[in-house]
Amino acid sequence: MTKKLVKILAPVVVIAVSAGAYALLQATRPEPEKNSDGPRPTSVYTTGVSQQATALEVITQGEVRSRTEIDLVSQVGGRVVSVSPEFVEGGRIEPGVPLLQVEDADYRLALSQARSRMADAELAVQQALADQDVARKQLRNDPNASDLALKKPQVAQARALREAARASLEQAELDLERTRFTLPFAGRVASTRVHIGQFITPGTVLGKVFGTELVEVRLPLNNQQLASLGLPIGYIAPAGGGLPVTFSAQVAGEIHQWQGKLVRLDASVDADTRMLYAIAEVADPYGSAASASGMPLAVGLFVDARIEGRYLPSAMTIPASALRAGNMVYLINGEDRLEIRGVTVAHASTERAIISAGLEPGERVITSAIRNPVEGMALVAVDAEEATP
Repeated sequence: MTKKLVKILAPVVVIAVSAGAYALLQATRPEPEKNSDGPRPTSVYTTGVSQQATALEVITQGEVRSRTEIDLVSQVGGRVVSVSPEFVEGGRIEPGVPLLQVEDADYRLALSQARSRMADAELAVQQALADQDVARKQLRNDPNASDLALKKPQVAQARALREAARASLEQAELDLERTRFTLPFAGRVASTRVHIGQFITPGTVLGKVFGTELVEVRLPLNNQQLASLGLPIGYIAPAGGGLPVTFSAQVAGEIHQWQGKLVRLDASVDADTRMLYAIAEVADPYGSAASASGMPLAVGLFVDARIEGRYLPSAMTIPASALRAGNMVYLINGEDRLEIRGVTVAHASTERAIISAGLEPGERVITSAIRNPVEGMALVAVDAEEATP
């Protein structure tokens, strides 16, 4: 009976002791300290808004192409008997220097025949004039003498035949001259399609060549970039004028730069891209306009372009990192609170933004990211320039 009572009371005693110990611990626990401070301010990097004279700069890209690029096409037929050593891909072309020579024996014979016909025609004219002089003397007392009797049609016919003979002679001379293939400009050979001994016909494409006296770079511009240039659509620079352009590209492991000028804008907007294209030119790209280390601005090279745009005598400048999506900026006001403000952007690049309205000199803009920004939230400013090592 006693053992049965112990088994019943033991759990009750354990529960009672545990409850008493819990009550004692609750009664004697220390009270937690209450934090009377508010939320901890967020630290942000800031920089001051500066007002200064600024020249806007537009950055774009384009491919270098020759202003003159043509197919070299034969105007006469025959067998190729001579090929210049420069008539290879990359070969140098000088004005008036033959690149190819077609066998000219047939054309020399044709020229001799044309000269013979010209001599016969000249003799016929002189004979017709002599006959006309005789007829005029014989019929000088006949007031009704016909033109045929006076040999006028015969003289006209002889003169017409002489003109035809002269045209044939000029054509023969021209065909002989065309057996030597030359170009009127300096350039380079892009590709060749014929070799010595090959027979060609009129219209045969012999190769492709391009001029090196002047190259162009076609540069796409969006609406904001066009505004930064301050030029109208269809702009054409005066002779010797144009906006300065600096081209750069990495060639053979080095960054090279070349100088050129923006000389015109297209008169229409591209219907597919909605971009307006500008044309910049570089004269003598393989010679005097080569980079400082002698690298030419080669045709086909893809280059970055920096165009010097319009000049602003007084503009608000902030780092590019301070400009947020939707042309918004974050500022820290005099009470160290966040202020979100919309601004008018005159120009933006990867390095800076030019603000035409919405900011005042000396205001502090935030350049660092803010997680979940809320207007009026507490901030602690850290100067971005001082924080930079």
